[in-house]
Amino acid sequence: MTNNALGWMLDQALQSVPHALDAILFSSDGLLIAHTAGLGRDDAEPLAAGLSASAALARQNSGSLSDGPRGWRQSIDEYERGYRLLMAAGPGAVLAATATVVVNLGDLTYQMQKLVQRVGKELTSPPRQDAGSPS
Repeated sequence: MTNNALGWMLDQALQSVPHALDAILFSSDGLLIAHTAGLGRDDAEPLAAGLSASAALARQNSGSLSDGPRGWRQSIDEYERGYRLLMAAGPGAVLAATATVVVNLGDLTYQMQKLVQRVGKELTSPPRQDAGSPS
């Protein structure tokens, strides 16, 4: 999705969370689907690519805590100046939000979960089919 058609939903979800900064929605393989208005596409695309690796590691390392890689639901990374929350957003899609250190993480998680539940079908990124012809 190249036109950021779902960006307004990300903006709306973060509006009620003081100190939330931005959010992106991306496919499991790192392709940007949507981003909040305050985050430019040039910044959102490499972020989506990098965070897809973080989400993949979280899924892979879920170990005995889940029934395989699909059992991963969310991860929170803490940094010196804030947090980044990654959340499974449907088959093949991940939602990520960034916030400052004073954010209420419960409120941020709740809003992200509401967003995923509200528009779960649209937050799905089906596996891409190979467009090339066999050699």
